Amino acid sequence: MPGAKRLDPRVVQRFHHAAIRLLRRLRAADEARGFSGPRASALSVLVFRGPQSLGDLAAAEGVKPPTMSRLVKAMAAEGLVATGTAAGDERRIRIAATARGRRRMMAARQHRLDAIATLLAGATAEEAAALATVAGLLERLL
Repeated sequence: MPGAKRLDPRVVQRFHHAAIRLLRRLRAADEARGFSGPRASALSVLVFRGPQSLGDLAAAEGVKPPTMSRLVKAMAAEGLVATGTAAGDERRIRIAATARGRRRMMAARQHRLDAIATLLAGATAEEAAALATVAGLLERLL
């Protein structure tokens, strides 16, 4: 990885620890609102990437198709997703977020963004600029 040798390993370790703590805090906020991590993650793929096959959705989430199948069934029972056949191939099932699923995802996303904004509200102007730089770096690299 270019440039990685210039980084102080202690900074990398601190960054990793902070990222884990932030993700745990956001996951806890989601779960407090009845929105589990796996469900939120799979629904996010469907909302932001569009309809997916079961295999593609499972691959995107790093799980096996039977695991994703159970999750999709639970989300369908809640009206968050709908299944249908792919255009031109009646055998291939496509999973899509419903309007209700999209609203739920966008509300959860806004709740997480608000939580991050609240957490960072005390940042100085210099810290806010540094955060913008790091966010830009991560967007570019990821």
